Amino acid sequence: MSEEAKPGAEATKRGPRLGLFYRQVLFELRKVVWPTRKQLTTYTSVVLVFVTAIIFVVSLFDLGLTKLVFWVFG
Repeated sequence: MSEEAKPGAEATKRGPRLGLFYRQVLFELRKVVWPTRKQLTTYTSVVLVFVTAIIFVVSLFDLGLTKLVFWVFG
């Protein structure tokens, strides 16, 4: 019977690969340059302002299309 044909062989092969994966993830996370609190606040503010502006534009577009549809179809 070969190594691959044994019932538990798949579980033992998966174990070391999973450990290697976690070690590599931790290694990569050490390389990450995390933002400072000030940068995080600035980025969050920019995103919130941008999302609010887009909501406003889409709402105006929706209102205009609604009025146009009601005008055309009564």
